[in-house]
Amino acid sequence: MSGFKELGIGEGYIKSLKELGIKTPTEIQKRTIPLLLSQETDVVAQAQTGSGKTAAFGLPLLESVDSNKKHVQAVILAPTRELAQQIGKQLFKFTKYLDRKIFSEVVYGGESIGIQIDKLRRPTQIIVGTPGRIIDLVNKKALDITKAKCLVLDEADEMLSRGFKDDIEKIFSFISKERKTWLFSATIPKQLEEVIADNLAKKAVRVQIERKKVINENIKHSYVRCEVDDKVKILISYIKAHQKERGVVFARTKEGTKKLAHILQTKNISCDAIHGDLLQKERDKALRKYKKDDFKVLIATDVAARGIDIDDIAYVVHFQLPEISENYVHRSGRTARAGKKGEAIALVADSERNQLDSLSSKYGIQFEEIK
Repeated sequence: MSGFKELGIGEGYIKSLKELGIKTPTEIQKRTIPLLLSQETDVVAQAQTGSGKTAAFGLPLLESVDSNKKHVQAVILAPTRELAQQIGKQLFKFTKYLDRKIFSEVVYGGESIGIQIDKLRRPTQIIVGTPGRIIDLVNKKALDITKAKCLVLDEADEMLSRGFKDDIEKIFSFISKERKTWLFSATIPKQLEEVIADNLAKKAVRVQIERKKVINENIKHSYVRCEVDDKVKILISYIKAHQKERGVVFARTKEGTKKLAHILQTKNISCDAIHGDLLQKERDKALRKYKKDDFKVLIATDVAARGIDIDDIAYVVHFQLPEISENYVHRSGRTARAGKKGEAIALVADSERNQLDSLSSKYGIQFEEIK
């Protein structure tokens, strides 16, 4: 664990990281942690999903919090409630062995705002949330972020693609002008460059991580060449061969996940599906049952899977390859967590072969064909 110590991370955090199976800093962590610990500049970090960004900004952020002050000192923006929840859980895990208390709260749409207002009556030093809900809470005077000294934008390009640009600009206007801004994004499109130019220091430090350094080396990447009509049969065979292990199957659409779950259930495979049509409480219920091992196979869309943070998922099946290449990294990253090994297997029709070649080239993935 000397790698994190050399980056300036304290012993309490290092003990937590070790327990989480995080032994060696990733490239984004090596490049940004010392920079963010210095607290001297705005930072724009370009790194893919699954590269260890939460620890990269989360550890320096936690170090910066004064536990004697009870007001909000930092705000983290995320594009989805699932990602906000995941960040909140990680921050909590990082602080397990600290000799001081740091209080954070996660806020998002889809849950009663009254419940969130009640929670915010307690001392809160870090707010993690989606832009719209943070604005609602500020407007209701239930949340004061005027004293926050750090604003983190995670997956900033995704926030813009979801139409949050005006909300982000509004949050910049709410927060202290003396703040530091740390922006993390897989891509930097023109619209995001405009946000950076308008709100970050002109001398903001830029950090860019090569795509080929974001893949977890503990994941074995495989594929099966098949006809579209044969995918279900191959999937059933694979699941039954791994029936004692927990896995996630990814489909592109909500309807696809529902249909696939129904087919598997008729074949006596215990499974459930999570997708955008479910209410948040329904999605949370399914994830709780999955975590408790009530069923072994979860069928999910890319967005719905953002909240999956379970250590012992043995495999991921790409029933269809994702439309957005970065989502392959995010999907596959559900397995091989906490230092364990895992497998990502893609069912590839002829029409998807070019996508597989593109992923191999873009991320340096060595795909092994299963005959």
